[in-house]
This record gives sequence, structure tokens and C-alpha cells, in this order.
Amino acid sequence: MKRPLNKDHHMTTVGFIGLGSMGMPMARNLLAKGFAVQGFDVRGESVRGLETVGGTGASSAAAAAAGADALVLMVVNAAQADAVLFADGALEALPAGAAVILMATCPPGAVADLAGRVEAAGRRFVDAPVSGGMVGAVAGTLSIMAAADAGTVERVRPILAAMGDKVFHVGETPGQGATVKTVNQLLCGVHIAVVAEAFALAAKAGVDLDILLEIMSGSSASSWMLKDRGPRMLEAEPEITSAVDIFVKDLGIVLEAGRDAKAALPLAAVAHQMFLATSGRGEGGMDDSQVIRSYHAVNGTASGTAGGRH
Repeated sequence: MKRPLNKDHHMTTVGFIGLGSMGMPMARNLLAKGFAVQGFDVRGESVRGLETVGGTGASSAAAAAAGADALVLMVVNAAQADAVLFADGALEALPAGAAVILMATCPPGAVADLAGRVEAAGRRFVDAPVSGGMVGAVAGTLSIMAAADAGTVERVRPILAAMGDKVFHVGETPGQGATVKTVNQLLCGVHIAVVAEAFALAAKAGVDLDILLEIMSGSSASSWMLKDRGPRMLEAEPEITSAVDIFVKDLGIVLEAGRDAKAALPLAAVAHQMFLATSGRGEGGMDDSQVIRSYHAVNGTASGTAGGRH
């Protein structure tokens, strides 16, 4: 049974565009907290899936935005956000004064540009990328990095809090949330790549990687990514939680942000090349831990060498 609308919600109707592996559970969490959700996705089965859990399916992006208090965009990139808002008519359909909440990972400069155009059209804009992946989306435990003026952030906070348990106001200017997310992805991507590099050295020397993983996980060399991705690096075909191609895209955004800021990011650049090499061999859809395959390729070691699990 759907819960009644919470009388404390400043907003109740949320348009939602992008019902993918993260977007769908985020929309479900909004429904569970009593928001009315009208959603659209280019995949018809995703729209029908939203309807089965109590949401309203929309026939277009503009229909999802019509009459909404806020419009959440969980699309692939900035180009998709631009197309949805302008070419597909979602911004025009959104009531004056309503908020566009961009939650996709996008370059800071592109976000700032979108925000300017949205605000010029008389709507509010919240730059609110997320961290926590599919697991966090399902559990409602995403970290949300919101950038907009304080009044707008407070106005949409109930919506954000329905999808994430850590809502940070990181700045007054759209683009600052994207910058925080970009820094996050720099660290995540480099951490994964350097775990793979360390394992590759051990494999080349014939060290048992299971034992290495156990030692490193309990030492000062450990990291969250080592503990999470390390075990999957030892599997031949691990379950996919986040694909190699996500880091091809996100580290590309990191390098673009570095170029715009004239900040040298040599470690991010090398990590990006290793993910790119993995994708270039046709393995971009595999779990991002499989960037280790690029190290095996350049070092002449077999996947799962030296005690790895198959």
C-alpha cells in the first residue's frame, strides 16, 4: 500500500527521467517516502516497471515534467540532460519556479552552462551528483553533493533525503557539486587501477594473490577499493557492480576538469589509459575490477595467475 504524502514535504510531485540501474531504485525510494513520481525512460519496459511499483509512467520527457514540483535527471551525461531539457521540451513543460535536479556525473563546466540556461528560463537548478553506486541507490544510502543557493537546496532537501542518507550542501554555485563528484571519481579510479598494478607485480613474481589480498587488506596499504574490488580482481568473471566504461567516462570528465582548471593530473591520466585499454579490447561492459586484465596483457601474466580464483 502506498504511504500517504508526508505533510511536511515542501514538494510532492517529482518528475523523474532516467529509470536505469540507479534511477529506478531512486524513483522507488521516492515513492516509498510518499512522493508522487511520474517517470520517463527511452526504454518502455522501464516506464512500465515504474508503473508496477506505484509510479505514473510518462510517454515523453515533457510529460514527466508537466506539473511537477521538481524534475530529477538521472541520465547518462550532460549531452543527454541538454537534449531532455531543451530538444525534448521537458524544461518548457516544467512549471515556472520548479527545480531541475541534475544527479548524473557531468563535467563541472557543462553543469554550470546548463544551470545558467535553466535559470534564465525561470526555473531553479540544483547540481546534485551522487556517490554510492547501485547498492546505495537501492538502499537509499547515497551521498548527494548538492550545489545551489541555500534556499533552493532546503526546498528540495526532502526529495534528496528520500534517495540518500548523506545530503551535503557543497556550494552555492552549480558546478561545485560536479567538481566534488569529479574529485571523488579521480580517487576511486586511481585506487582501482593501483590495486590492479600492485596485484600485477605480485602475479609476475609468482606470489599467491589470495594471500596478498589478505595481507594488504589488514595493512596500512589498504583502502576501501582494495577491499571491495580486490576479491573481484581474483575472479575470472566477477559480478558486475560498475562497468569499466563508467571509469572510461568518469576519468575522462576528471581530465576535462583538470584541463579547464589548468591542473595537472598525471595519475588520473595513466589510470584512464588503463581503463581505456580494457574497453578497447571489448571488455568495457565487464566489472571495473577487470582493469587488471590490461595489466595482465602488458605483463604477460594470465588472468588469475598465482592463486587467483576462477
